[in-house]
Amino acid sequence: MIDRARLESIVAEAGRIALGRWPGHGHALKSWEKQPGSPVCEADLAVDAFLKRELGALLPSAGWLSEETVDAPERLEGGLIWLVDPVDGTRDFIRGRDGWAVSVALVSAGRPLIGILAAPARGEFWHSEAGRGSWRNGQRLVASNRTALPGARVPADAVPQIDADLVPVSRPNSIALRMAMVAADEADLVATLRWGYEWDIGAAALIAREAGAAVTDVFGQPLGYNKRDPRAFGVLVSSPAIHGAAIERLAGRAREIAAGG
Repeated sequence: MIDRARLESIVAEAGRIALGRWPGHGHALKSWEKQPGSPVCEADLAVDAFLKRELGALLPSAGWLSEETVDAPERLEGGLIWLVDPVDGTRDFIRGRDGWAVSVALVSAGRPLIGILAAPARGEFWHSEAGRGSWRNGQRLVASNRTALPGARVPADAVPQIDADLVPVSRPNSIALRMAMVAADEADLVATLRWGYEWDIGAAALIAREAGAAVTDVFGQPLGYNKRDPRAFGVLVSSPAIHGAAIERLAGRAREIAAGG
């Protein structure tokens, strides 16, 4: 059995390591682009190294898949894997904004068992365990129960004209935090129409699901983890009652984009 208190302590400490480098507290920060449009900073690497060491010691049998570590094919050989994004929302982190989080999930047989988000710049610590619910700062979460797609709250700076019946609300750069907003009933719908990676969504998908949200890819199919190719196209998190309508609205657009990418 895993020491859950120790796990939460490790992720909280990872959040403190990141916060100690966050420009929002006046710290100087080195950042660069891994490739055009894909920023990374020294906090990403420091948190990644800390988590790899500490989580590896906590559960030596688990494999490792992280945004900031070169993928190793041996992760496919075992049933357990740590799925990590050391700083999800790096753009907000670099700009000194608070819309970032450390994301850690423990995955077994392709499904998350534990999901944790540490968002210390926002004073938030989220955690969930399969079959046991989701919590933020000690308060149990109950997801959005909206029944109509028009008027649904969407974390976005603005919505396109085709979706003018949706209501934009505050948007953190971290996709994990946006998904968690549905879990906390601070949003009704989060959808992406792009290629992403398992580490972006693993922890938050469990947090949202355990709070009662519907969680699939943008075509309505279940999400899978520890795949040979860790990419996935689109994620859709919403109140259960509007999930079908959201798929109907978005799936056609998603197919066109995916085919072009």
